Amino acid sequence: MGAKALPKSEEEAVEETLTNNKYFHEPGVNDTFRHYDQRYFKNVVSYEEREQTLYHMIRAYLSTFRRKGLETWIAHGTLLGWWWNGKILPWDWDLDTQVSYSTLDYLGKKLNRTKHHYVSDDKTFTREYLLDVNPWILERERGDGDNVIDARWIDTHNGLFIDITGLSETHPDVQPGVWSCKNYHRYRTKDLYPLRESTYEGVPAMIPYSYDQILIEEYEPKALVLTEYEGHHWDPTARAWIKEEDVKGSPPQKSFLQPRPHIPRNMQPRATEPGIRNVPRLLHWW
Repeated sequence: MGAKALPKSEEEAVEETLTNNKYFHEPGVNDTFRHYDQRYFKNVVSYEEREQTLYHMIRAYLSTFRRKGLETWIAHGTLLGWWWNGKILPWDWDLDTQVSYSTLDYLGKKLNRTKHHYVSDDKTFTREYLLDVNPWILERERGDGDNVIDARWIDTHNGLFIDITGLSETHPDVQPGVWSCKNYHRYRTKDLYPLRESTYEGVPAMIPYSYDQILIEEYEPKALVLTEYEGHHWDPTARAWIKEEDVKGSPPQKSFLQPRPHIPRNMQPRATEPGIRNVPRLLHWW
């Protein structure tokens, strides 16, 4: 039998990724494996472990950033989960947050590759998270697409993570006040600021000012009203997504959760309370 290669050290892994241009590596490219950091991946976790991991991970991230005075807000599918009930969408495999480029720069200079110990409020759950900043953050264009994620908050126990992307005024000379990430999402300053105070999974969280406009333009209006998706149905009494047993032969559902590039449009932003009670505001989009 051939010798089995020893796992690379974290430092060797970083050096290799820099050599290969792509910084963050995942154990695969399908919908399951691409949501793990290769360095900490052992096996695909169960539905229950995934829920538990993401719940504590976002609480740790938001609490740590708030304690350190670092501005961040939830985005993409994570923001959509907030809209429904202030919680993670139960079929999500990872979470998304955004920061301004000034915050991203600070993370890279002061907190890169720092580890953060977490203990749950009831003392029954502990984790260590790695804040890892992509060295390609100075490049604010998409390039070859290998480094569109600027940083990650990684669970070192199983490799699940939060994607952190920075927004910057990439072309202030011709598009002043337009903020963009490296994955073609664009926002006006008034779409984002002033950030609104809310809660997510029971801890304080910031959301973009024009959150509803952002969600509708990134997904579709029906993403905010469709009550069956990915083997779950919305229970309005419990205000929660309930998992159903798999039904063989069910027709595939069109995915509204694949984000489209966000292009700003005019719309008057209003209340910040999460939940389907905001539906009447959306009727004019249909």
